[in-house]
Amino acid sequence: MADVRTEAQAATPPAHRRLLLRGHAVIRDLWIGGVLLALIVAFSIDSPYFLTRANWLNTSSTGTEVLLLAVGETFVICSGGIDLSVGAVLGFAGTAGAWVMATAFPGATGSAVGPVVLGFAAAVAAGTAFGVLNGFLVAWAGVPPFVVTLGTLGIATGFGYLLNNGQEISAIPASVATFGNKNLGGWVPVPVLITAVITIWCGLLLAKTRFGAYALTIGDSREAAVRAGINDRRYLLEIYTLSGLLAGIASVLVMARLGAGSPVSGATDNLNAIAAVVIGGASLFGGRGTIIGSVIGTGIIAVLLTGLVLVNVPPFWQEVAVGAILIAAVYIDQLRHRKAIRR
Repeated sequence: MADVRTEAQAATPPAHRRLLLRGHAVIRDLWIGGVLLALIVAFSIDSPYFLTRANWLNTSSTGTEVLLLAVGETFVICSGGIDLSVGAVLGFAGTAGAWVMATAFPGATGSAVGPVVLGFAAAVAAGTAFGVLNGFLVAWAGVPPFVVTLGTLGIATGFGYLLNNGQEISAIPASVATFGNKNLGGWVPVPVLITAVITIWCGLLLAKTRFGAYALTIGDSREAAVRAGINDRRYLLEIYTLSGLLAGIASVLVMARLGAGSPVSGATDNLNAIAAVVIGGASLFGGRGTIIGSVIGTGIIAVLLTGLVLVNVPPFWQEVAVGAILIAAVYIDQLRHRKAIRR
């Protein structure tokens, strides 16, 4: 009779393999970090406005929403799935939060605390609800993640438009925009600080806890994980819920930065988030990825988007550049996968 391993044993590879994987991850992160550094040097040479406080504030504030989505996407992709809905969920959740403020407390202005807290809670709850829905359909209904999240992308987009006939909602307390645009010491936006804390926590969650180990194990081989006794449905539900939760938090930060809720505020963020994760070294086949890599990947996307504007490249080329980089990263990932299979 075959030996039955415990969940912890199944999720923990042999010591020599752990060291090998860790070494490969470090080399990969250093290589990707070198690409980010090269982009920074290139844009700083080409534009005198790149290495300025104003550009740093713009780049970092814009990058927070992509990073939060990318962090949630990292867990999903590591588990062998994909979440195409995060950008649309961000837009709907932010619009829902603003709608609650404007509808439940009409005329609320200034530093009103109650409407702001309730609106923020509604936005986070809306994002989390979509995460739970995605997780349930993937884990329990057995619908492929691509189909599920493509469907909820459409649902979230439609709901966002229905809330205010496709228009942004700006009749919210002024304290929201004050919070979203406050800088500590003139250099650290509050949303960036919040995002950094969440990202560090999620990095530890993926790298140091059973939850992270099981996410990677399920992505590496879901069948093997089930045979080892891991409750794959439970963990997949939690993974997609986390992705939705982070999309909800990102919607709060975007709403605060813009001073309004808009259903189109995350229109291209799903592409940017997935690109950041794949550029950061995560495999679309599952079983591999790090939060550090996703942070660097997000940095590459953010620097690329703002740098192209500063060197007078038409903004429409931004999406072309991100799409091309995503295709290149996926192609490289496929080559790695084929090489691993041959071994």
